[in-house]
Amino acid sequence: MGLQKRRDVSTRVERATSSPPPSPRAATDAGYASARRAALARLGDVSYALCDSPLGPLVVAATSTGVVCVHYADDDASLGELARGGSGRASHARAHLDDACRELDDYFHGRRSRFDFRIDWVLTGAFQQQVLKATYRIPFGELATYRDVATEAGVPTGSRAAGNALGANPMPIVVPCHRVVRTGGGLGGYTGGLHRKRFLLELEGAQL
Repeated sequence: MGLQKRRDVSTRVERATSSPPPSPRAATDAGYASARRAALARLGDVSYALCDSPLGPLVVAATSTGVVCVHYADDDASLGELARGGSGRASHARAHLDDACRELDDYFHGRRSRFDFRIDWVLTGAFQQQVLKATYRIPFGELATYRDVATEAGVPTGSRAAGNALGANPMPIVVPCHRVVRTGGGLGGYTGGLHRKRFLLELEGAQL
């Protein structure tokens, strides 16, 4: 990523710290928005780094526990949420996140099929965490349906709820929600856009 792009993204993160919160997106389940606000209020200091990727710059953030979120840098709402960092502070600290950025780079260059850095699940509620952990276990290059993930999370009839949980995934790529598709074979949704979902599936050689 060029120096100017890094400066532009850093400036957007810093400006968001003092900007009013963006209006929340319409949510099928209002409880998700409430739970996320509560989690953000408990969030302490956050370090973030800008990592290059074929899909554009990634903003990777971590607490003292582990990586807490990965955002596409063109997602302004997520950048604002990250910058405010709840009751703590958000600071640029690339060295603190070198391992995470290195693993992401290895993934995009075909040298890695899973991530080994620690994860902090603090931004997820109980059910969402079950869904995301079930998604995290989907092997590289393989696919699961929303129904599969819901069943693995203990709610076989909760396909729609699983979809909502994945739509609020704070760590796309790392928690591979791109590997979850519709039962009938459609791609389903993806926070970063379907072009990114297709790219990730093609990168992994997944058979649609």
